[in-house]
Amino acid sequence: MRFRHKVAAGLATLVLPLAGLVGLASPAPAASAQAAGVTASFTKSSDWGTGFGGQWTVKNSGSASISSWTIQWDFPSGTSVTSAWDADVTNSGNHWTAKNKSYNGTLAPGASVSFGFNGAGSGNPSNCTLNGGSCDGTTAPGDSAPSAPGTPTASGVTDTSVKLSWSAATDDKGIKNYDVLRDGKVIATVTTTSYTDTGLTAGSDYSYSVQARDTAGQTGPASAALAVHTTGGGSTTPPPAGGKVKLGYFTDWGIYARNYNVKNLVTSGSAAKITHINYAFGNITGGKCAIGDSYADYDKAFTADQAVNGTADTWDQPLRGNFNQLRELKAKYPNLKVIWSFGGWTWSGGFADAAKDPAGFAQSCYDLVNDPRWADVFDGIDIDWEYPNNCGLTCDTSGPEAFKNVMAALRAKFGASKLVTAAVSADGSNGGKIDSADYSGASQYVDWYNVMTYDFFGAWDAQGPTAPHSPLTSYSGIPKAGFTTADAIAKYKAAGVPASKLLIGIGFYGRGWTGVTQDAPGGTATGPAAGTYEQGIEDYKVLKSACPVTGTVAGTAYAHCGSNWWSYDTPSTIAGKMSWAKTQGLGGAFFWEFSGDTSDGELVNAISSNL
Repeated sequence: MRFRHKVAAGLATLVLPLAGLVGLASPAPAASAQAAGVTASFTKSSDWGTGFGGQWTVKNSGSASISSWTIQWDFPSGTSVTSAWDADVTNSGNHWTAKNKSYNGTLAPGASVSFGFNGAGSGNPSNCTLNGGSCDGTTAPGDSAPSAPGTPTASGVTDTSVKLSWSAATDDKGIKNYDVLRDGKVIATVTTTSYTDTGLTAGSDYSYSVQARDTAGQTGPASAALAVHTTGGGSTTPPPAGGKVKLGYFTDWGIYARNYNVKNLVTSGSAAKITHINYAFGNITGGKCAIGDSYADYDKAFTADQAVNGTADTWDQPLRGNFNQLRELKAKYPNLKVIWSFGGWTWSGGFADAAKDPAGFAQSCYDLVNDPRWADVFDGIDIDWEYPNNCGLTCDTSGPEAFKNVMAALRAKFGASKLVTAAVSADGSNGGKIDSADYSGASQYVDWYNVMTYDFFGAWDAQGPTAPHSPLTSYSGIPKAGFTTADAIAKYKAAGVPASKLLIGIGFYGRGWTGVTQDAPGGTATGPAAGTYEQGIEDYKVLKSACPVTGTVAGTAYAHCGSNWWSYDTPSTIAGKMSWAKTQGLGGAFFWEFSGDTSDGELVNAISSNL
């Protein structure tokens, strides 16, 4: 993608590797926190065999405030903390210590605070102490947390309710109650081993698990999850399981100034008309995949009116942000696949280091995409390298084989069950970007290529000539030969890339100039036209009424209004491009990006209806 907006999220929770945490803790004030009724409890929020997600919760059930807290515990040999957040965690051998951050040490009566970590191994903590005393609020060290209850079973499923039952957990001092979790959030606390959940939506998918709490207030690991589909419904039409790919990009920064949330895919009707979402972008740094925007990705709390399922996020739920909203979207549309896209125009410079160690890069990406907090959200990985062995925002000199080697390593690590895709250049000129890398050799490792058949021309050439940014075919006076959709697709096919692995790209925006007097393409200009977020760019939803189409050329549209000249695709030109894509045997279409469309998704509908 040619353009990127990046918004800093200063409130993001910072996740640091353990090596970065050692030595950061400052000495805690005197152990005034060991007041009656202050407890620390541990739970495993997830467990994948060789590792787990852990969470400690400090709760002040006493009558006096505390000003700091320090939890200490022992792990069995082979179990360790690998990364943590919201606490400073250190260790001496198998003995671990967690101290509050500067912002979460004070707890008023009735308040609680949690911190989380990722762990390696399979053990549970023992010999827990809180500020030198017992973790269960008494004078002796607390007991172990309860075991996980049995996996729930469902009975009496209706349009709006389900009855859940499970086998009891065990604990040496007895079970106090059970938390019932729906889609990762606690919805009820009960003292029996059954619960009936009501008020559900007909024809919808839900995930249930339960966790036990003992008489000391310690919470054990959650059970395995149970998937439940309520009866009835019919208003939600899931995307087809087979056929053409219909993919849209969802940007992490869209939730800021654009106020475009995952829920908009539902309200616009777009979610029911696509097959795949590319979530943009993860970062590439130090030769590894990394989080792009932690606040947007997994920390932002969405209100009930912003959430896909209509339930507000809570401060203590295991996953918030766009990732949780995508999880809720997938529950509503079970056939929808979500792919995490890494790189992009801004972060493609990081691929040079990745190409030096493809296997290490692939391992880092695999570990991040399959992080247990969101492993169920993503169905694969997409690589947006702009551009291998050529220039984008930065110039790459990794060599013509680098792209193929990276894609081979990703396929080897992710296996056949996950999607591996790439966004690739549409420069069909002789000696251009397509000729710089072995896209043909790499195609055996990918499910498809998103061919970026837009941004051929724009106001980075400030004086023009004006030209459509996404021409389907060539036309008389085109500024550069080979800069068309047809030329790009033909070059890939001639190189041996199967047509079924090529997706045509559509931009849900226009590119424009100002100071233009000529209506037809080829006019001179004085600079980029004004745009809402960036000069020379504007969303389709704005342009359709602000600068209506005055003509078409090369299978796309243009508009001359006042001194501004814009080019963009419309439902009509998209219909023509989809027809052309079918005649070429292409695997489908993709677009950049959802928020440029109208509130009722007319461009998504044009792709879906005509492909």
